[in-house]
Amino acid sequence: MRICSIASGSSGNCVYVGSDTTHLLVDAGISRKRIEAGLNALELSLKDLDGILITHEHSDHISGLGVLLKKREIPIYATRGTIRKMKQMDCLRHIPEDLFQEVREEEHFTIKDVLVAPMQISHDAAQPAAYRFRHDKKWVGVLTDLGMYNDYTVECMRGMDAILLEANHDVRMLETGRYPYYLKQRILGERGHLSNELSGRFLSRILHDGMKAIILGHLSQENNLAELAYETVRLEISMADTVYQGNDFPISVAKRSEVSEMIEV
Repeated sequence: MRICSIASGSSGNCVYVGSDTTHLLVDAGISRKRIEAGLNALELSLKDLDGILITHEHSDHISGLGVLLKKREIPIYATRGTIRKMKQMDCLRHIPEDLFQEVREEEHFTIKDVLVAPMQISHDAAQPAAYRFRHDKKWVGVLTDLGMYNDYTVECMRGMDAILLEANHDVRMLETGRYPYYLKQRILGERGHLSNELSGRFLSRILHDGMKAIILGHLSQENNLAELAYETVRLEISMADTVYQGNDFPISVAKRSEVSEMIEV
């Protein structure tokens, strides 16, 4: 399995996941031009894509989808609630009905030689989902846009060989920043986004000796810094009641507007 962030942040998200023969995107929240450039950097093109999995209908996850599908028809996988919301958007009304493929949380399905395992998450969208992928007994997970996690979330993400996990904001930067009060409360709430601290605490519960890579993603441009997210997560892991320290695992931060290093497990 391979995973690579093409773009990650509050301004737009797109993640590549694939095997030698199956090529998938998680979200398309950047322009078609940037998606194509990202795929080209991976020696791929739009014609290689076997599907686009959408986590939810917010613009930073679907803004490039309409233009992308005008150039090439690619199956779109999403929950019923997300599909319903997308069909109501003028920019997506041209998408042929048969491109939408409904997924159900807890029901695994396959796209060629990759198993896809959707899961529920807590976010202020119609029916948001996260995705796990398996090929050749290796698992990778993409888990962003969740305000909280629980035992269910932890159990779903146990055994990942690599994970892209949200580390959206530094709580202090958010609380003292310029965002209006209602938006701060939304981000901090149980249907908002994971802070750096919560990201580190979550990781502490799923770490295992076989974890090959951790990618921190969906960083806020206003309320976070890559260095701060990295150091906070490492500190939380080291402080947790586990046998692990923060420097026991390779941790990287997904770039906002650059293709990250390809992770292969």
